[in-house]
Amino acid sequence: MGFFVQLTDAIAARQSLLVTGLDPNPEMLQAWAHRRGMGGRSFLSQARHWIKAVVEATADHVCAYKPSLGFYQALGPVGLELLREVRELVPLDIPLIIDTKHGDLNSSSALAHYLFRELGADGVTLSPLAGQDIAAPFLLYPDKAVVITCHSSNAAARVLQHHPDESDPLYLRIVRECQLWATPDQLLLEVGTSDPAILARVRQEAPERFLILRSLWGEEDRLDALLEAGLSPAADGLLMPLPQNLLVEDDIAVRAAALKQRISERRDRWLEGRAPDQGETCSLWLPERRPDGSAGTGAGAGADGEGSGDPMASLILDLFDIGCLLFGDYVQASGAVFNYYVDLRQIISDPNLFHRVLHAYAGQLGELVFDRIAGIPYGSLPTATGLSLQLHKPLLYPRKEVKAHGARRLIEGDFEEGDRVVVVDDILITGTSVLEGIAKLESSGLEVEDVVVFIDHGGRADTSARQRLTRAGYRCHAVLDIARITAVLHAAGRLSDDQAATLGHGPPARTPGVEGILASS
Repeated sequence: MGFFVQLTDAIAARQSLLVTGLDPNPEMLQAWAHRRGMGGRSFLSQARHWIKAVVEATADHVCAYKPSLGFYQALGPVGLELLREVRELVPLDIPLIIDTKHGDLNSSSALAHYLFRELGADGVTLSPLAGQDIAAPFLLYPDKAVVITCHSSNAAARVLQHHPDESDPLYLRIVRECQLWATPDQLLLEVGTSDPAILARVRQEAPERFLILRSLWGEEDRLDALLEAGLSPAADGLLMPLPQNLLVEDDIAVRAAALKQRISERRDRWLEGRAPDQGETCSLWLPERRPDGSAGTGAGAGADGEGSGDPMASLILDLFDIGCLLFGDYVQASGAVFNYYVDLRQIISDPNLFHRVLHAYAGQLGELVFDRIAGIPYGSLPTATGLSLQLHKPLLYPRKEVKAHGARRLIEGDFEEGDRVVVVDDILITGTSVLEGIAKLESSGLEVEDVVVFIDHGGRADTSARQRLTRAGYRCHAVLDIARITAVLHAAGRLSDDQAATLGHGPPARTPGVEGILASS
């Protein structure tokens, strides 16, 4: 799972835009420990108990944690061990961003390896003054994120950050430049300010980026102004800090929940007050809340899928709405004629939807063991390519035909005999194309055990493509099947009773006509 999906899932699951530090500040901890009768304990013991208490109190109310590396380094080797305990305490589904403000080129590769591979952190903050070179070693980890600090609230920094003048200050030039370094999925911006005007200028320059607000607000009206300045048109994209002084109170959980609720209420009011032409909200990040305050799935029995309980409902509806399911007479690659057609090639022109489809595939691939990903030409090649980039696994594919010129390869891509390959396809109907592809892979010395498809057409249990693959010795994993798709679309009113029955009863057995034919790849 990549950082962007991890973050947006955490936001949706907790209905929160809050991020909190985990900084064992000696001055702050002294009073906290004294109130709990721990004044005589070592600072390390106090810090360990405080961190555990904060994580337990806030895990249901924040979408990210951001400990500052400097506090842990100051404690020496035991501090770095304490940071490992932080990694163990923070739930794995909540991003852990290590706040380093790193800016040294010589140690970047070593630090990236330590934070991302040894510690298991999900993101890091960087100082941008060394340019793109400072981010490059960290961006080599495609499932991790970098957070570029573009503005500091420190008053002494103003003479540099706002140079040469307010018409084109340095901090905005940094915002424009660093967006060229990586996509919004992997690069975020940190904005240290309590001035809504500064935050608004950053948002204007970076409309698609997640912004992490570092500084605190002093009054309630300042909170409103910062939300209005920093939220994206979809009313998300802004992470707000949990005030540091709150983290030493006796009722951390209650106060964090109250602040989360206040932000949600202000966000809702802001959405209601927008003009109709200011864009539409994105239910992927912050689904609507049910009356009991819990998070909805964003899809289901209503027009938007509300109430279905199927976590894939939102994705199914969006695929239907862009034309991935068509009704008519369509000839499949097998020669069979169906009175509907599934065309997943539409998703490649919708980056957000394509990303969500890849995430759904990745959920099936997560528990499998493999060295390489193989796509079945030609329909699944974009998907296999996306998965290769997302999972950092090499890609190859069996050719449909071997050319009479050039290298005359049967398999495109680099591999070694004995490599284990997972086969990826879009829709499984008869299994013929998958089995043909597997035969080419195995004839070249590759090993195949698993096949992952997006949609399993199904059919009679004894004659289905899945059963055919099972008999051949392969495990089949499907994200969706026709029955599940039908149930969601019918419940949401996208399909009539007749159309739902058509999907439920399968294709008619008849000869293809000339008109309305669209051959599947």
